[in-house]
Amino acid sequence: MGQRIARFTHAGVADAAISVHPFATSDGLGLELTRFRRGGETADDVVLLVHGLTTSSDMYIMPEHTNIVNYLHDHGFTDVWALDFRMSGRFPYDTETHRYTLDDVARHDHPAALAELRRHVGDRRVHVITHCLGSVSFAMALFGGTVTGIASMVSNSVALTPRTNTWSKIKLGLGPSLMEYVLGPPFVDPRFGHSPFMTRGWMLSRAVSAWHRRGCGQPACHMLSFMWGGGKPIYTHGKMSPVTHGRLPDLFGAVGLHYYRHMYKMVKAGRAVRFDERHEDLPEDYLARAAEVETPILFLTGDRNHVFADSNIVCHRTLEEITPGLHELEILDGYGHQDTFMGKDVHEEVFPQVLDFLKRKAG
Repeated sequence: MGQRIARFTHAGVADAAISVHPFATSDGLGLELTRFRRGGETADDVVLLVHGLTTSSDMYIMPEHTNIVNYLHDHGFTDVWALDFRMSGRFPYDTETHRYTLDDVARHDHPAALAELRRHVGDRRVHVITHCLGSVSFAMALFGGTVTGIASMVSNSVALTPRTNTWSKIKLGLGPSLMEYVLGPPFVDPRFGHSPFMTRGWMLSRAVSAWHRRGCGQPACHMLSFMWGGGKPIYTHGKMSPVTHGRLPDLFGAVGLHYYRHMYKMVKAGRAVRFDERHEDLPEDYLARAAEVETPILFLTGDRNHVFADSNIVCHRTLEEITPGLHELEILDGYGHQDTFMGKDVHEEVFPQVLDFLKRKAG
């Protein structure tokens, strides 16, 4: 691996004042915001970073490359916040038996996070950068009306029109019940490769690696391909540093399988839809009120996205028909799903496009 980086470290952001802000959701979960602030002046524009399922705020503060927090600080956005919501690998929630859906995140997590953030920053402009199911759930909150007053949003990989290949669709449909009721346990973890000999996790990791060895020799990489990839890695290996590839088990946590059921319903519908009737105040179809949403969105996607394919291309095209000219699309050459924030050269190949968008939407 070359170097050892502590798990759940803030060492990647050395030149900033760091403060942690815990808060609670209305359905009783303790979550956290972490503030990274450089300099003493009050910034007019605040940036909030939202991770995806299995990752955490750690994906935005990695020490082994120029991370997005440092990059934003260096280019004038000096007040950056990172959210750890219920899908975060920093919490135990995804290793517990639960029936959370993306509706729960849109209804409880994001509004509570914005309320806590606003308690500290007031009515300053808030820009949100999102990834994976953090992007889907935040878009659901924005288009479902549970969050308002967002100056701009960056959505990576997928938003309101989730699309996967056939193999991923099969896994989404069959995997949760197979794991929960037949194989066990009720979650899948990239650290299964380090499980004790002949335990269920160990055996699953060995079986998965037997089908993924042609890519690399890292069991956690194989498990991530199984958990999310459509039979291929969730990033382009050439875009990742050996250090990052070696510490994948520290950067990705366990997956609570019930989220897959909601994703399966969305993939079949071709758009973000409500899972069940528990949240009747949320729309059945999250695109139904798209014409009312004035927040501009930059849709990012790698042209080698083996997790959500052309989801964001389709979402941009769909919204362009509803609100022409409001949103933008950037297709990243050679990138996949996760490497758009975790790749070794993202400060040269990805972040400049994000920065340009933010500056144009800032005051």
